[in-house]
Order: sequence, then C-alpha cells, then structure tokens
Amino acid sequence: MTLLRLFPHGPTDREATLRTLAAHTNPGAEETDLASHTHTRLLHHAGEPVRVTVTFTEKEITVDLPDTVPDPACLAAPVRRWLDLDADTERIAGALADDPLIGPLAERRPGLRLIGYPDEFEAVVATVVGQQVSLAAARTFMGRLVTTYGTPAAGLRTLPTPRELAAVPDTELQAAVGLTLARTRTLRTVAQRWADGFTLAHLTAGEARRALLALPGIGPWTADYLTVRALQHPDTFAPGDLVARRALGSVTADQARTIAERWAPWRSYALMHLWADAAYTPPARERTRA
Repeated sequence: MTLLRLFPHGPTDREATLRTLAAHTNPGAEETDLASHTHTRLLHHAGEPVRVTVTFTEKEITVDLPDTVPDPACLAAPVRRWLDLDADTERIAGALADDPLIGPLAERRPGLRLIGYPDEFEAVVATVVGQQVSLAAARTFMGRLVTTYGTPAAGLRTLPTPRELAAVPDTELQAAVGLTLARTRTLRTVAQRWADGFTLAHLTAGEARRALLALPGIGPWTADYLTVRALQHPDTFAPGDLVARRALGSVTADQARTIAERWAPWRSYALMHLWADAAYTPPARERTRA
C-alpha cells in the first residue's frame, strides 16, 4: 500500500467530519468506521476507480491506496478539496466568535470543515434522492441504487455514470430504488443533463443555483444545499432548511436569509455549525431533510 500524509490548515474536528461522512455514506460504495476514525470509498483516478481509506488522526489525515496507482500524489488535491483541508478553520472560527448564536458553536467545534463530495454528479444524485426524506431513508435509497446499477470494484461498487443512469426507464428505476415517480423522473432528468456534459464546475454560486432551479423537480432547498455541499462555496446558505430555521427560532425562510447575512463571508460554515449542533449534540437524533 502507498500512504499519503495530508496536513490540514488549522484544527480539524475529526468527530464531526467522520459523523458527517457516516451520515451520508452510500451503502455498498462507502464504509465509515467511527471507532477507527476511517472512511473507505472509491475515487476515480486516471480513468479507473481506486479504493482509498482515509484515516483521521489528531494532526493529520492519511490516505491508504494501492501500490499499483500511477502517480498517487495526484490524489492529494482531490482529497484535500473533498475534505476542505485548505480552509483556515482558526480564521473562520475567529470571524464567527462574537456571534451570540454561532460563536458558542464555533468554540465547541473550532475545526469544523465544509465536507463536500469527491464527485459532483454523486453530490447531485445523493441530494435528489434525499429530498424530503430522513438521512436513514436516503442511505437506503442510495444503497439500492448502487447495488442495482453500480459496478463492482475493489470490494465496493461505483455509482452509475450519468449515461448509465439516464438509460434506465422510469418504471424500472422507481421499482429498484423505491423513490416516488416524480423523484425518479427528476433523477433521470439530472442524469441526462450531466450525460450531455453539463457541470457546475466554474460556475458562481448564483449561476449554479439558477441552473439547478431550471431543472424540473429541483427546488430552492436542493439548489441551496448543492451550492454548500457540491460547490463548497464558503458564503452561501440554505434559508429553507428546516433544521436551520428551527435553530434560529422557527423563523421563516426570508427571516433566516436575513439573519444569515451577519455571518458573511462564512455563511456556509455557520450553516454547518447549525447542522452539526442539531445532529451531534446529545441526545443524537436523526435529522429529517427539508
């Protein structure tokens, strides 16, 4: 095995990171072990799926990958981006420290990072599948999708490609995954759009949001969520998110948007703090997605 050693900029809250990864783990495609502080999945490199195991220690992140991988150092950049390792967490926590709501949360988790996805299409599929259901249900749906249409590789399975998913008839996909017909059609529309070459890469948050909202079945929450988790834009927010609105005192979406302005230019990190506090502060409870 080859070992990459990655050092984050500033502290990292490994518990919150691992719990975030675990909450969104796709059964069959990923494995998270909270006890050993590891997360295993496939990453695409040189056109092939590569099995990697990421281990979180107190001061660094190590990445185990097969010796057969050509130029393994090339995987450092995508892993750093996926896990947001270049964010200056001390600076971000300091900027939020004086806020009466987010300040105490940032003090509790000063190393909270904006965990994304290694693959943009994976982020979009997982978000569409998880609309208006619990995280547990979303994992079940994603597990069925991976098991039925994924390709075996190194003991795991890949997510189907946009072209593969777009070729599946609505009725077959609905029966295999268990989604509503409307959600199934949205999923296939997304797959076809990405199969045609669409990408969020290089778009601004505003451009990405408008492009997503133009797709049938994509609403404001999904578009906002993807600017946070897929684009990993540091200064966006999801004012329609129920967890965030409850944390702000059961306010309306417009009120949440106004309140969030005081956290600029780190609104995405403030949102991550609200989610982490709701999900990982005892007693732990399963969050229902807005």
